[in-house]
Amino acid sequence: MIKTLTRIATQIIALIAFAWGGAAMAEVQVHFHSFNGSILFGRYPHTFVVFEGTLEATGAPVNENYGFTARSATAAATQDWVNHLVESEPERYVRSTNRHFSVTLTDAQYFAMIREVRLWEGQTGKRYSLDERNCIHFVGRMAQLAGLRVEYPDNMLRRPKKWLNHITTMNPQLGAEVID
Repeated sequence: MIKTLTRIATQIIALIAFAWGGAAMAEVQVHFHSFNGSILFGRYPHTFVVFEGTLEATGAPVNENYGFTARSATAAATQDWVNHLVESEPERYVRSTNRHFSVTLTDAQYFAMIREVRLWEGQTGKRYSLDERNCIHFVGRMAQLAGLRVEYPDNMLRRPKKWLNHITTMNPQLGAEVID
């Protein structure tokens, strides 16, 4: 009888440890990416965020990415304010970009960021400006929601890689390296 009780207690403890360990492993990370631009592939320099992981509260998987851009690259280059969109990139594109740093989020931070994505996405009118409200400003807002220090030097507003390297140096707690 004691052996049976001991075996049952051991199994219960193992199940609790397994469940607790699974909950502890549940987390979402936000990764901050830049793309250098490519004349060959017709892509301009860009920055965006990638969310990956598992929500702690529900165990739901998260695998999504968002960037803010002009609906028309030609219009963005020739006009002050143009129509915008929040878009997700295909995985093959994400793999070809620079991952500068990552931040582990609470569920609350993740949901606050998704609300912000929806806010930027749902705004009407011409809300994109190459110099005043572009992908850098969008990703900067995500970084602020993740608790990072952010600034927007004028000489970096069209240079996402340089700007994310700047954010890296402003936030040494990330332990990230500047990307060449």
